[in-house]
This record gives sequence, structure tokens and C-alpha cells, in this order.
Amino acid sequence: MKTVLSILLAALLGTPVFGEDLKVYAAAAFKAPFGEIAAQYEAATGHKVRFVFDTAGATEQKFRDDPEAVLLVTAQTLIADAEKMGRLKGGTTYRLGDSLAGLAFPPGSAKPDISTPEKLKAALLAAKRISFSDPARGATVGIHFMKVIESLGIKDEVLRKATVAKDGVETMRLVLEEKFDIGVTQVPEILQASRDAVAAPFPRELELATTYSLWHRNNISQAARAFVTLLISPASRTKFAENGIRPAARSYE
Repeated sequence: MKTVLSILLAALLGTPVFGEDLKVYAAAAFKAPFGEIAAQYEAATGHKVRFVFDTAGATEQKFRDDPEAVLLVTAQTLIADAEKMGRLKGGTTYRLGDSLAGLAFPPGSAKPDISTPEKLKAALLAAKRISFSDPARGATVGIHFMKVIESLGIKDEVLRKATVAKDGVETMRLVLEEKFDIGVTQVPEILQASRDAVAAPFPRELELATTYSLWHRNNISQAARAFVTLLISPASRTKFAENGIRPAARSYE
């Protein structure tokens, strides 16, 4: 019996030409849902999808530097800035969803209340080791976290006991394997590593919701367009929600 996915892809592709290789640069928050969606696409079409996951900023830069790159998924603000500066030209943008920044704690440990700025401040001061993604590499949450600890007046105290990780994956490795007291990254990246490690998003006054979008040049292949259609489909929006990404009310920018 044909699945809805196979019927959709057959309609989009017509008679498939097997073997096309789609290279996708994407923010790490989408690693889990993209992996599942790509596996379905590959099984239905015979095409292959190669992902390069990194911080939002590094993803956008690597995409521009790679002539083989087909699709880009990163923060909407980065895409808009790159278009304004002429670094991305002749393309189309689709909004995928929003991701909240949050704090992770080792599974089984006591999870402090961080529901207000003062309670978050107390938790950060009480922690012995903290990890967060590198702001210098374009980590959206890392940049935000630096602003938060400065606004709370505890920047020096926190940085003395903090480890700057390459990305959210490394941040969560430090929490899960090295038992760091607190890891700061995107909630979807926390969920991907361990659903038992999620504490909560930042307090509402300090909340960070990052809108992620997909961008591609207008001259992409039919196979790539079929994959884009799949990524912005209702089924994919459901998959995003299951992985901590709030689906977009509308996809087209």
C-alpha cells in the first residue's frame, strides 16, 4: 500500500531520476526531525540527503561558502540580513517554526526553580559548572546567555565557572557525560539528547524564541523542490512540534 508520503513525492517528481545528492546546511535544533523526514524521503525516492548541522551563524556561513549546498535552514534574522547585504540572492524563504532557549540539568538531579529572573540568578550562582554554546561561532543561545548574565549582574561569576562548548551537542554532552550542573542551549537540542534533562525555558522576562526558516535558490532541482515541499508539509510541522519546535502558523515568508 502506498503511503501518503510516497504518493506526494510521486506526484511531485513524476518519473524519478535516482541518485541525486542533496546537501543541506541546518541549525542543530532540527537534527532529530530532519533525520526522520530525510529517511522517509530517501526510501521513497532513491535520492540522498546529506546534512551538515552546526550553530545558526556557522551554518549560514558554511552554506554560502559551499557551491554544492542546496538548502539552508537557520535563524530567520540571519537569512534576512544576508539577503539585505546581498550574500544570499535569488531565493525563496519558508518559515519552519520557533525554538525556545532553555536550561538543562543532568537527569536525576534536583532541578531548581528558574521561573523568575531572581530564581534563575540564584540557580546560576549555586551551580559549580555551567556549559553554553560558543557565541563567537554564531550560537544564538550563547549570544543570548551572555546578555542574560550581564543583565543579572553575574557575568564575571558565571564565566569563571563556565565552559564554552562548540555547539549545543557538545553542551549536552558535558551535561550528560561530565555531569555539568547546567547546560544552556535550544530546547529541541536538549530533547534530542535526553528528554529527562529538560528543566525549563528562560523566565518570560528573559525568554528567547528563535524563528528558523528554510532558504533555497530559485533554480534548485525537481528533487530538491520535492524535499522542500515535504519539509513544509503538515506532517513535518507535527514532527517539529514533537521535537520542541513550535510550528509556524504560515510557512511562506
